[in-house]
Amino acid sequence: MPTMRFNHMELTLARGSLDAKLREDIRSFYGRELGWTTLDIPLLGQNTLYLSPDEGQFILLAESDKPMSSPGYDHLGLLVETREEVDALLEQCEKFRAQDERMKIKKYDDLKQGPVTVHAFYVKYLLPIYFDIQCLEWERGSQPEKRWRYD
Repeated sequence: MPTMRFNHMELTLARGSLDAKLREDIRSFYGRELGWTTLDIPLLGQNTLYLSPDEGQFILLAESDKPMSSPGYDHLGLLVETREEVDALLEQCEKFRAQDERMKIKKYDDLKQGPVTVHAFYVKYLLPIYFDIQCLEWERGSQPEKRWRYD
């Protein structure tokens, strides 16, 4: 079997909604607060918005007559290295939410699953899905042998 990993995800918004104001609001959080690259990209007859946490992964925002709807906790997991990074991002998101009530945050207790503890929270801002920001804390000697890493 070939080796695979996720490269991108397209999220669709209602046609006409991805205007200059919404783009700026999206950039204010994902670009300035999270440090992601944000670019307007003309593609297939529309001006999409590209969001990228690094050079190998991205989310493409496009408009559609049938936009994505996620009334539950559908999410994309974002992995950081440490508990302290998760906590710092949570604090940053809470400060942002104090200025913009459209942000939703769901806090979770640590989840212990066998040899791994997941420390996480969910955040949703202007997009149709949540992001699960988490770190995985493995018991000594139990972490997976193969991991994707960018050094």
